[in-house]
Order: sequence, then structure tokens, then C-alpha cells
Amino acid sequence: MALTALKVKNAKPGRHVDGRGLCLLVKDSGARTWVLRMQKDGRRRDYGLGSALDVSLAEARYAASALRRQVREGADPVAERRKARKVVPSFETAARDCYEALKEGWKNKRHANWISSFENHVFPMIGTKPVNEVDSACVVEVLSPIWLTIPDSARRILQRIGAVLDFAHIKGWLPSEISLRSVRKGLPRQVDKGGHLEAMPYADVPALMQKLAAASPTTGRDALRFTIYNAVRSNETRFAVWTEIDLEKAIWTIPGERMKAGETHMVPLSAPAVALLRKRWNERTSDTGLVFSNDGEKPISDMTMTKLLRDDGITGVTVHGFRSAFTDWSSERTRFPKEVADKALAHKLPNKVEAAYRRTDFFDKRRSLMARWAEFLDKMLAKESMDTSAALDRLAA
Repeated sequence: MALTALKVKNAKPGRHVDGRGLCLLVKDSGARTWVLRMQKDGRRRDYGLGSALDVSLAEARYAASALRRQVREGADPVAERRKARKVVPSFETAARDCYEALKEGWKNKRHANWISSFENHVFPMIGTKPVNEVDSACVVEVLSPIWLTIPDSARRILQRIGAVLDFAHIKGWLPSEISLRSVRKGLPRQVDKGGHLEAMPYADVPALMQKLAAASPTTGRDALRFTIYNAVRSNETRFAVWTEIDLEKAIWTIPGERMKAGETHMVPLSAPAVALLRKRWNERTSDTGLVFSNDGEKPISDMTMTKLLRDDGITGVTVHGFRSAFTDWSSERTRFPKEVADKALAHKLPNKVEAAYRRTDFFDKRRSLMARWAEFLDKMLAKESMDTSAALDRLAA
């Protein structure tokens, strides 16, 4: 027998049928809910229609009729409701979720700069925007300020944004895949510079090192000086931890997973590099944390060292370019074989046969080479010290 408004009001706990699957469900607590039971794809499903306190019997019957019509037309009301309830995250949240999902598959920890590139260049502009609202025009706006100034990084960021949008589509936050192929058409053409990273002439590097040493000490300045002293890549410095460094033996052992070639690299540390590390050791927050970090946990940004150069009015020169300066200096100002300098740079031999037979890492020769390099870098500091001593001697006389 069909329900009436009075029966709905006085219904006891249990299921009270109105007809054609519509029923009133009364719980022991007194809560009253309208439910429509139907068959969908061979499965029995219950569809909630709301509380009887808010939905009248007539309204429940109308809602049940509308739901039956949707099912007859092939719709899935449950799926539609789930879709409506799905919360679309911001681009920053989606990017961080994407990073957490992908990073375990990366062998080399240098990919940690994946997320830092977003923190520096992307999140400030579109981080709060819902990910389903990020389109090609947004990406052009993000890349425009850096497309010509740091072209390599800009291209990598474009690829990474594409990865985040693909991830968002898989998660159901985007209804369809978004192609970013049109983004380059909205940006100026990048001039190919032959693949060489711009380097400071090696003769000018000592003056820079003197300037860095004389300025107020910061984590970034220490990191840049350390990078130049050792002719290493910036990421190798940024993610260096104290457990890799033996101050007594003056050796820095970089594990293979942090090296571009995937092989462990032992760096003979020069006296100035060790002195710099001892100063930082005395100021450390952790015996095992990051060397160049303010808290031992968060690495400095991949742009920190570059910004120091730009703040000093040095344009066009890259941090990576100091490796080229080291190579030029070694070739023109020393008699060390090229193989020793290549090993100092952790370059992999292109000839596989030669690589198979050459087992030495020239460690002792590299120690001498790096000591000569540090002496060259600090020559202006040494001259300044000698001038100061001479002036003091004259005053004493």
C-alpha cells in the first residue's frame, strides 16, 4: 500500500515501501531517509533522495521519477554524483602529488630539482589556480620571463608542466588530455648557441672568488665557491651531505646515484675547500644533513648560485660554465694530461674499449691538479694578504 503524508510522519523504525522501488527508511535513532531501489546493469542499487525532514513525499516521488528516467536513458546517477563531488586540486597540489608519484622511479637524486623549478618559476604564477583551468595560455605566461634568459631550464619546465597535466588527466581532474604543442608558437625563438654553456674566462675567475670571499658569508656564496674550487656540477654541491665528506683525508665521495654518469666519484679536496667545509661544520645543524643548507634538510634552490652572479652584474655566465673555465685553465696553464682534467670533471670516456682498459682514476694527480687550481683561484687573496703584511711591517719599522 502506498504511503501517505500521515504514514510518513508516524512511521516506526524499518523500511516502508511506497511503490516502484521508492521507500522510506527509518532508523532506530528516528532519522528518516528516502531511498529509491532500482536495477542498473543487472545490479541492484539504492539511490538516496534526501532526508524526509527536508523532502516531502510528493518531492520524493518526483525525484524518483526523474532518476528512473535518467537510468532508462543510459545515465549512471551514482557516477554523476561522484563526479560532481570530486574536488579539483590547485596546480601546485597536483604538481606535488605528481612529483611524489614519480620520484621513486628516478635513480638520480639530482631530479629533486624537478619540484624546486616549480617553486621558483611556476607556483608563484599559477600555483593556486585549479589544475583544470591551466591551459596553453597560462603556460606561455609562466615561461615568457625565462624562455630566453634560461632556455634549457625553461624547456625542462615546459616538459614538467606537461607531465603534471597528464597526471591530472589520469586522476580524473581533467576531462581530456591537454596538448602543449602550441605553447612554443606563443614564445620567441630560442637561438641555438651550439650547445655550449657560457663560461667566464678563467683569467677573470680569481677576481670573482676574491669578491665572494670578501662579501658577507651566506650559504649560497659558500656553495658557489665550493662548486668552483672543485669544478663540480651545481647539483652535486646542492645535495652534498656530511656523510660523503672525510675532512681528515680531504676526500669527498659522491655516490653514483648522484652523478650524471652513474658512477661513484671521489673528489680530492684542496686546502681552501677543506677550510670552507670546516667553517660550515662548526655551524652545522646536523652531522648527517645537507652541507649547504640553512637547516640541514632543505637544499638551496638550483637558481641560488646563478642569482649571486646576476646580483653582481655578471650576465650570460652560467655556474656550469666554471667547469669549462677549469678545463681551459688546465689546458693552457698546466702540463697535466687532458685525461686527468677529464677525470676531475667526472667525464665518461666516449670510447667503450678505452674505458674498459683504463682502470685508474688519476687520484693523486687530480689532488695535485685541484691544489694548483685552488692556488690560482686564490692568487688575488694571497696578494692582498701579502700587501697587508708588508704595510704592517712598514708601520712597525
